[in-house]
Amino acid sequence: MELDLKKLREEINATDEEIVELFKKRMAIAACVAEYKKERSLPVLDAARERELLEKISSLAGDELDGYARTLYRTMLDVSRAYQYTKLHQSSLCYDEIAKALEITPPIFPSRAKVACQGVEGAYSQIAAEKLFELPTITYCPSFDSVFSAIERGDCKYGVLPIENSTAGSVKKVYELMLCHNFSIVRSVRLKIDHNLLAKSGRRLEDIKEIFSHEQAISQCSEFLKANPQIKVTVVANTALASKMVAESDRDDVAALSSRFCAELYGLENIMPSLQDTGNNFTRFICISKDPEVYPGADKLSLMLVTPNRPGALYHVLSCFNSLGVNMTKLESCPIPERDFESMFYFDFTVSVYSDTLKRLLCELEARGEKFRLLGAYSEII
Repeated sequence: MELDLKKLREEINATDEEIVELFKKRMAIAACVAEYKKERSLPVLDAARERELLEKISSLAGDELDGYARTLYRTMLDVSRAYQYTKLHQSSLCYDEIAKALEITPPIFPSRAKVACQGVEGAYSQIAAEKLFELPTITYCPSFDSVFSAIERGDCKYGVLPIENSTAGSVKKVYELMLCHNFSIVRSVRLKIDHNLLAKSGRRLEDIKEIFSHEQAISQCSEFLKANPQIKVTVVANTALASKMVAESDRDDVAALSSRFCAELYGLENIMPSLQDTGNNFTRFICISKDPEVYPGADKLSLMLVTPNRPGALYHVLSCFNSLGVNMTKLESCPIPERDFESMFYFDFTVSVYSDTLKRLLCELEARGEKFRLLGAYSEII
C-alpha cells in the first residue's frame, strides 16, 4: 500500500496535540508534587525515583527505541525539576543583590577612575583599561594577586585583569585567585592582541639569542618559536616588562614579544611584526570593583558554584540552562585547595538582568549548588 505523506503528517499533528495535552497534565501534577515537597521541606531532586522511572521507560519503549526514549525523558525530568524549582523558590538572594545594585549604580559607566593593572607601563592590561575608561589613572601592580588586593584595600576603585585568550585559553592564575578574593565584575572588554618581536635598533632575527615574554604571549606565538629552536625563551611577569628589560639590558642579542605600543614607549625596533599563531587573536579582560555595580543594559553574568559531591550533580546544574533556554558561553573548573578532588565551577552566560528568566535561573542554581557566588552582572565591550 502506497504511503500518503499528507495523511501521515496529519496523524503526527494529531498525535502532537495529544502529547501537548498530556505534557500540560504532567506539569500540573509536577506543580502539585512541588507543593507537597514544599510543605514537608523535601528536596526537588529524587535521584532514586528518576533512575527507577528511566528503567521503566526503557522497558516500555523496547530495544529499538530505548535510547531515544531515555533522551526524551531525561529532558522531561529536567523540565519538570525546573518547573518545581520555580514553585518552591520564589525569591533569590543573588537576584535581589542585582536589583539593589541596579538601583544604586549610576546610569553611565565612569570615564575617569583610578585603575589597578598588573605589569608596567605598556602592558596589555593598560591598553584594555584605556579602552574601558577615557581617562584612567593607572596604578601598576607586580602580580595579579596584588590587583585584587588593591581593590579590596580601596587603593584603587577598579582593577583590570586578563581572563582568557582565544588562542591560549584561560588565564588559570586569575581563576585560581577568584576563589580567595572578594570582588565584583562590572564590565569586560575584548582586545585584539598583536605580538611583535622588539629589539634594539639595527638588530635582526639572526642576532637574537634570547626572547623575553609572558607565558601567554609565548603560547600564542608557539609556531614562530618552534621554527626558531636556537633561541632561548625566558618567561617574565608580562610583555611590557619584557620590553623594558630589553631596553635596559647591556646585551644586544635579546628581544621581547610585546605590543607595538611598547616599541615606541621603550625605544625599540619592531623587527618582526604580528608573530601570533592566528590573526584572530583576542584576549578578554574583566574590570572588577570591591562593591557590586550593575549598569543599565547588563546582559552578561558570571558566577561560581560548588556542586554536591555526587554523580550527576554538574549535569543537573547544566540542565537548568538548557531547560530555561539560557546561553552558557563558558564553563571553567578550578580545584578547591582544601578539598581533595573537588572543584569550583565558573560559569559565564548571557541573559538580560531585566528578564524573569534570570530570576528563575538564579533560584534554581542557588538551590542546587552547595556553595553559590555571583561574580557580576555586566556588559562587554567588543
